[in-house]
Amino acid sequence: MNSGGEDCIAGAGITPASSVNILISCRRQAPHQARESACEAAHVEDNVKKSLIAGLLLVCGTCGAAASAAQQATPACDRECLRGKVTQLLYALLKHDVSGLAVADTLRVTEDAVEKPIAKVGLVATVTRLRGFRQDIIDERGGVAGAHVVVEESGAPVLLVVRLKVAADKLTEVELVATRGRTEGLIFNIDGLSAGSAVMNYAPRSEQLATRDDAIKAALHYPEGLNAAKTFAAVNAPFAPDAYRFENGQVMAGPECKFAPDCRNISTQPLTIFQRLGDVQTRVVAVDERMGIVWLRMAWGVRERGGDQLTVWEMFKVYDRQIHAVEAFMRILPVEKRNGGWQ
Repeated sequence: MNSGGEDCIAGAGITPASSVNILISCRRQAPHQARESACEAAHVEDNVKKSLIAGLLLVCGTCGAAASAAQQATPACDRECLRGKVTQLLYALLKHDVSGLAVADTLRVTEDAVEKPIAKVGLVATVTRLRGFRQDIIDERGGVAGAHVVVEESGAPVLLVVRLKVAADKLTEVELVATRGRTEGLIFNIDGLSAGSAVMNYAPRSEQLATRDDAIKAALHYPEGLNAAKTFAAVNAPFAPDAYRFENGQVMAGPECKFAPDCRNISTQPLTIFQRLGDVQTRVVAVDERMGIVWLRMAWGVRERGGDQLTVWEMFKVYDRQIHAVEAFMRILPVEKRNGGWQ
């Protein structure tokens, strides 16, 4: 008998020796007729207990099998495992050596929307330092881990978007987008990216969190508002009164916004500038259900001067049925790369 079965039977207060004790005690009884009567009763009780033991063994075996099945159903790469995959990739870039990464045979990699082998990624040869800013998003259900990170190339800061997909503990997808200055990102305020924000890293209580679908629905009000090109209030986007938008290290909407008189309220800030950009193409990249963060990739396909267009990776902090923050990394990419190479 395995230890689990023994523990199960012992927990019921029954041991195989108990029936033997009954038989011994009945033999010591007198007179003879009373002994026979007692022993007969003992045999009945013994049979009942044997049946009970067999039933308990069956139950324990079933419970053990269920526990084993539940253990096997656990995702191969949990939250910390996924976070670790991002860390491993970043250090591989820093060491200029990706040979130690666990990758699937079907691994697909893009750098700035261009597909290439992971060993041929330009960042593998150029990253020289990891700075302090890193904002993670971990989607356990989707097997996706991502981050907005600041790295350096020979002392020059770079805003880096990292998206990884993991299956069977191996990387199956790697998407990298780097922004190296104002020319590539329109905005480039490195001084505003020393550490992750308190709001984005606040861990809501379980009762504060929306369901996955509701969190996505709240975030998708954002591209809806951009398409309407009026205000976010016009599409009932559920922004909190103190909500803000942070783009490439610069506050662009919210109470601390100073670049324009009407930017202090994200809900009522005019969006007329988006009339010339046309409809936005949106991809739901990941949902961090524990932290209440939805990650969208948005791109505009209208051909601007030079044939380029704006691509943004936006993180939305959603809890208490409101959007509390929007934090984005932006990059100008050729219009033909609008989908980032993934659609």
